[in-house]
Amino acid sequence: MGDEDTPEPADTASAGSPSSDDAVADGGGSTTPGNRSWKWTVVFAGVGLLILFLDQLTKALALAHLTPGEPVNVIGSLLKFNLIRNSGAAFSLGSGYTPYISVIQITVALGVVYLSRRLGSAGWAVAFGLLFGGAVGNILDRIFREPSPFHGHVVDFLQTPHWAIFNVADMAVTSAAVLLVIQTLRGIRLDGTREQRK
Repeated sequence: MGDEDTPEPADTASAGSPSSDDAVADGGGSTTPGNRSWKWTVVFAGVGLLILFLDQLTKALALAHLTPGEPVNVIGSLLKFNLIRNSGAAFSLGSGYTPYISVIQITVALGVVYLSRRLGSAGWAVAFGLLFGGAVGNILDRIFREPSPFHGHVVDFLQTPHWAIFNVADMAVTSAAVLLVIQTLRGIRLDGTREQRK
C-alpha cells in the first residue's frame, strides 16, 4: 500500500497523544486508524454525565421555581426563563410522534456509546459526550415525565428572542453538531487520524 493511503495523525491538541499500550504505529510512525486511547473514552463519559446532571438539575429547579405562562426576565429581553412542557421535538415539531422521537433518541444514544470505543480525538470525545448527555437528558423526560411513559413532555425553560424555548440538553446537542462539523471540516477522523488533502 502506498504512502498516500497512510492516514496522517491529527495535531496533538485535537487528537491527543496515544498511550504506549493502546497505540500501534505503522512503518512511518503514524497511529493506525483502529487504535485509540482510553483517556478519550473517559472524556466522553465525563462530559456526557456532566451534561446529563446539569440538564436534570436545571429542569428540577425550573419546575420548582417557575410557573407556566409567567416568564421571568433574566437579562432584559435577551434571555428569559419561560417554563413549558414540549411534547414534540425541536421547535415543538412532531407533537403527535413522541414515542417515535423517543426511539430515535435512544438509538442515537446507543450508537454514540458503540462508536465511542473508537475515539482517538479530544474534539470527537467532547462532541460525543455533549450529544450523549443531551439525548439522554431528553429521553429521561419522555420516559418518566407526565403524561405517560414514552409520551412524556420535555421540560423547556430557556427563551431568547426569535427562537424556540429550549433546555440544557438542547444546547448540548446543538453544540455537539457544531463541533462535529468543525472536526469533519478539519479532516480529523473519529480515531484521531487526519485525512490527507490531495
